[in-house]
Amino acid sequence: MAKGARPARGWFKQDGRLFTLEVCIISGPMTEAFAKKNPVVSRTIQIRGAQSLEILHHAIFGALEREEEHMYEFQVGGKGPMDPKARRYVLPMAIKDPFADSQPAGCVTHTPIGSLGLKKGDAFGYWFDFGDDWWHQINVAGIADKVPRGIFPRVIKRVGQSPPQYADLDEEE
Repeated sequence: MAKGARPARGWFKQDGRLFTLEVCIISGPMTEAFAKKNPVVSRTIQIRGAQSLEILHHAIFGALEREEEHMYEFQVGGKGPMDPKARRYVLPMAIKDPFADSQPAGCVTHTPIGSLGLKKGDAFGYWFDFGDDWWHQINVAGIADKVPRGIFPRVIKRVGQSPPQYADLDEEE
């Protein structure tokens, strides 16, 4: 890399660990029929410690077959998803939101997974689409000291079908 050049967005060389994260949908606008057929919807994703929360978001977005981007944030260090005391990591445009109840801890673009202080067994939250409110719990299933060859992030396990991003809730009436 040329002197003074910045690494590609979302890539930070200082952490060579591999994180295995289980992403579980805990609530969202799903029909009762879908939820009954898919009581658990989760994706297990491996991601390098040097990759950003923004990259994790894109991995989740693809793994759950979502179609349209929306606002999102991660909550880390609390008692799980929806904890108002957790550290919030947000999109760059939300960093200086004068209407927010609390100021975020950081930006998803510039926060590598490895900088979050996560340990195996920890859980943190991911909130996608602030209108439809898709809530996820992310469980740290493992942390390896070395990353094997290959492209990351990658999905290594899928449980349940991906719910439609926009459920037809009138369909059940």
